[in-house]
Amino acid sequence: MTLRIWTAIMAASVVLPLSAAKATDLEVTHWWTSGGEAAAVAEFAKAFDATGNKWIDGAIAGSGGTARPIMVSRITGGDPMGATQFNHGRQAEELVQAGLMRDLTDVATKEKWKEIIRPATLLDGCTIDGKIYCAPVNIHSWQWLWLSNDAFKKAGVEAPKNWDEFVAAAPALEKAGIVPLAIGGQAWQASGLFDVLVISLGGKDFYEKVYSAKDADTINGPDMARIFKAADDARRMSKGTNVQDWNQATNMVITGKAGGQIMGDWAQGEFQLAGKKAGTDYACLPGLGVNEYITTGGDAFYFPLLKDEAKSQAQAVLASTLLNPKTQVAFNLKKGSLPVRGDVDLNAANDCMKKGLDILAKGNVLKSTDELLSADIQKQKEDLFAEFFSSSMSPQDAQKRFASIIASAD
Repeated sequence: MTLRIWTAIMAASVVLPLSAAKATDLEVTHWWTSGGEAAAVAEFAKAFDATGNKWIDGAIAGSGGTARPIMVSRITGGDPMGATQFNHGRQAEELVQAGLMRDLTDVATKEKWKEIIRPATLLDGCTIDGKIYCAPVNIHSWQWLWLSNDAFKKAGVEAPKNWDEFVAAAPALEKAGIVPLAIGGQAWQASGLFDVLVISLGGKDFYEKVYSAKDADTINGPDMARIFKAADDARRMSKGTNVQDWNQATNMVITGKAGGQIMGDWAQGEFQLAGKKAGTDYACLPGLGVNEYITTGGDAFYFPLLKDEAKSQAQAVLASTLLNPKTQVAFNLKKGSLPVRGDVDLNAANDCMKKGLDILAKGNVLKSTDELLSADIQKQKEDLFAEFFSSSMSPQDAQKRFASIIASAD
């Protein structure tokens, strides 16, 4: 059965509680605007439209850092959308506490989300004072090094199997006119790259001491100095990238203009859209080939309180649609992410996605920094690493700044 036929069957088979008689339009805001992301979100829209309601797409160009302030401003300013994307974690915490977001506990209870969503921490992140306020839709892990097989072939060196081999291959790539490591100019990319170094080079215990325990001795110690040395190596290897958006950096790997990119598994959507095959055209190293742990980053949808009863009912339908097993498969195969349901079949997954599923099955999963740090601390961290990657700031000074930021975290 082809994926196209399978998707058509999926759209026709979604059974949800509202009848078409109560159908309505519902605006959904998100920041999925790259080619691969747009293809994935179209699966959500298709499934929701099949219920008789209408998905009104409110895509906001740019990253989450660009979109979130707009989303928050609309909700707090009295112009709420029907549903909006946020990342797993604490990004909507203040909106919930202000009484502006809808309680989804009734939907979650009826559809047994506590039994089907894995890992359970994803639903914990949606829960405030015992009530569930969001619908998790995927698991995105940051801890990947994407490699262009053509780039390494052109440079005359074997594709690396780990971070140290990648750093060692950088001179050969540069000699061949290839940027070793592509990274876009947005602050979240630099901050996310650093977090990958912490968990992948430092390991599970080190990561938890830094971001969970916020242990001052660890953050100021020699092991953290080694992480900042690796960040300095990454900064040196990324010179000449000269792009802004993450998917532009991914495209440099796809076209062989860059040897690699540290980016989340959402990059798979871009490789897939370009017709590239995992294991043949490109390779992926979870945990940078060192420590194969992933974090439970990803996306969830929140639903602002609405006065319109029909739209409020449509919100419940959308929440149900997002977690429908067939919708979960169709969306995540195109997004490159892992499903939040533990009971779906992903036999069609590519080699890289299967690596992620294997890591998830082993339980090598940790909370993301979005779950462990407030939005304010995350912003301070992003500002630090944006400056570090665009300047000559020393690793030692950066470590001191980082220690000060984490010391003030709540």
